[in-house]
Amino acid sequence: MLFLWSKLRNIRYRRQKIDNETVQTIINGVKLFLVTGDITTQDTDAIVNAANSSLMGGGGVDGAIHWAGGPAILEECREIVARQGRLPAGQAVITGGGSLKSRFVIHTVGPVWHGGSKGEAEVLAGSYGESLKLAAANNLGSVSFPSISTGAYGYPVDEAARVALNAVASFLKREPSSLKEVVFVLHDPVAFQAYAAYLKELIEIR
Repeated sequence: MLFLWSKLRNIRYRRQKIDNETVQTIINGVKLFLVTGDITTQDTDAIVNAANSSLMGGGGVDGAIHWAGGPAILEECREIVARQGRLPAGQAVITGGGSLKSRFVIHTVGPVWHGGSKGEAEVLAGSYGESLKLAAANNLGSVSFPSISTGAYGYPVDEAARVALNAVASFLKREPSSLKEVVFVLHDPVAFQAYAAYLKELIEIR
């Protein structure tokens, strides 16, 4: 029993140590880093919403952003859907930030996990890449991402972290843009650890 308690205490200590670390890197002049917290409280120029194709709000991050940002965001989303239809997975659109600290919300639809054989990784990478394209096209300096598709859509967080960080790093390496800061805002320690572990691998590779 004493051995088990000691083992659990060490696990908790290691987890706390990881959670409190500042895990970051610089890619092509852009600071890329991780935090734990609530994405709706971020003050980056834009936050990214893990939306559904209807753009009408939902659960998780999507519902939280619409609730915190107020009805102005939903009204803009309605206008977008009326103009161009439902948003396909892997694509992104931008609206104002409503009552949020961020001036803009970039809405993107991630893939539903079907075991990894239905092109999920390519679609997820597209969600990140298209969001960054919109941020750069609108001359934004900073953007915050959640962990897209790892909630109700069931994407395994370890695999999602690899796709997400590779997609962002690839975009930042390609050419300079207005972006100076990209943040991943992870809502729980498990997600943070998954992203931190892979970001450290990327840093070592570079």
